[in-house]
Amino acid sequence: MSFLELNHVTKSFGNLRAVNDVTFEIEQGKITAIIGPNGAGKTTIFNLITGWHRVTSGQILYKGENITQLPTYKILKRGIGRSFQIINIFKNLTVFENVRMGVLARANKSMNFLRSVNNRSFSGLKEKTIHLIQTVGLQQEMNTIATTLSHGDQKALEIAIALSAEPVLLLLDEPTAGMSVDESQYTTNLIKEISKKSGITILFTEHDLDMVFFTADRIIVMAQGEVICDGDERCIRGDQKVREAYLGSEH
Repeated sequence: MSFLELNHVTKSFGNLRAVNDVTFEIEQGKITAIIGPNGAGKTTIFNLITGWHRVTSGQILYKGENITQLPTYKILKRGIGRSFQIINIFKNLTVFENVRMGVLARANKSMNFLRSVNNRSFSGLKEKTIHLIQTVGLQQEMNTIATTLSHGDQKALEIAIALSAEPVLLLLDEPTAGMSVDESQYTTNLIKEISKKSGITILFTEHDLDMVFFTADRIIVMAQGEVICDGDERCIRGDQKVREAYLGSEH
């Protein structure tokens, strides 16, 4: 039984076919990258896997279960987490409060949890919150308002929030976009460390090829909504279609 499987998945928006007959499988415990030029269909694939969009045709299987028509919240409960291209955090809350929101949501507490956060029923949740903050290296910023964090730290915070849902599969949409060289290197190492220590399967999109080649065990290349190459770094670097579609053709 495959871990995550896309079978002949197509997504059309009116006359635009954003994803065209895409088929691939994701191996559990590995880091897989999806790369390609703008408009290749990478983010649409993420939206289909996580239920933000409905497939036009085809099927998505997760641990053998057909999740093609499931709503987003049910997909999340099955262990699929996600971060976004545009950072999605509570910017006026502290780092601790942001992560605690995710931890409490995972614990299925009622919506009045903010009024009763010190109640005994929350025993252990504070420790989990602190652990997640330490996991992404933000322990020194625990009481910092999120909007004052650097771009890289905000992305790390978003990853901590995603981890609070206890995902088995984590989707990261361009995790180093807009970062400085140092921030990008830190985030790259963080992703590898999370995968190594937790065993979480990671699927990410990215434009930084150096980051992709350093991080990914396997690389899927898309162009114009289709998969044009699938393999390791050596295979991707040597593929003529990849050069033409992503790296530019040789003269």
